[in-house]
Amino acid sequence: QVQLVESGGGLVQPGGSLRLSCAASGRIGSTYRMGWYRQGPGKQRELVARIFRSGTIDYADFVKGRFTISRDNGYTAVYLEMNNLKPEDTAVYYCHLQLLTTLLNVWGQGTQVTVSS
Repeated sequence: QVQLVESGGGLVQPGGSLRLSCAASGRIGSTYRMGWYRQGPGKQRELVARIFRSGTIDYADFVKGRFTISRDNGYTAVYLEMNNLKPEDTAVYYCHLQLLTTLLNVWGQGTQVTVSS
């Protein structure tokens, strides 16, 4: 069983920065992709950024130039550096992992990010 544990959320003022971390544990095997999604109040969950095993990276248009996704060399951790945060970035941020062999999707429990003055 694979588990994801996120950390790094919190309250920050507009223009501030936060760094989210996600660590995977359990029978991971090989990962196909890891990434971050978010769900704001009254909204559907949406992709923020993802990184594939190949190194390909996708960003949502609304975070380009502000957020940076990265991973560790062992493909068991993923990070999200968030700069110039805006109130509309307020959401629960979820870590996601998809396994290579089974394409099983695994989700973390979510971490709250609140951007407010």
